[in-house]
Amino acid sequence: MFKKIVLVFAILIAAVLVFAATKPNTFRVQRTATIKAPPEKIYAMLADFHQWATWSPWEKMDPNMKRTFSGAPTGQGAAYAWEGNSKVGQGRMEILESTPPAKVSVKLDFIKPMAGHDTAEFTLHPQGDSTSVTWAMYGPSPYLHKVMGVFFNFDKLIGKDFEQGLANLKRATE
Repeated sequence: MFKKIVLVFAILIAAVLVFAATKPNTFRVQRTATIKAPPEKIYAMLADFHQWATWSPWEKMDPNMKRTFSGAPTGQGAAYAWEGNSKVGQGRMEILESTPPAKVSVKLDFIKPMAGHDTAEFTLHPQGDSTSVTWAMYGPSPYLHKVMGVFFNFDKLIGKDFEQGLANLKRATE
């Protein structure tokens, strides 16, 4: 009986590992919101890391988070490093591309709790007296992430933070 249990358990583990191997090698999470504000006003909040405390959902998760700003004051070359509790971890961001008032592309380097190197991208499209703002994050999906993805839906987990951040951005700019 014990051998059968071990065999079934081994087969289940093997099935999970094989299924994880079939997952894509990259990921993308994206959310869009319409904000009744001009793109220039929204862009100013995105291209200046000093303004992220106003709208970023992660800024509120650790009131004692250590922040370091470096590089350019805003736009391309601006950098922001953080170190916080287990909810926010540790990492660094740098604006790689800044096209006023349409796009901000950010290199994300996560250090803790798990290393990762991704890209966040904000695109703004005017629509009359409003702006459509799309927040996307994409990057490689290493095998460990694929295995975790069998049990967790990263789109829903990260997506809800994006939705909250876009709602905060909407409140801050409308």
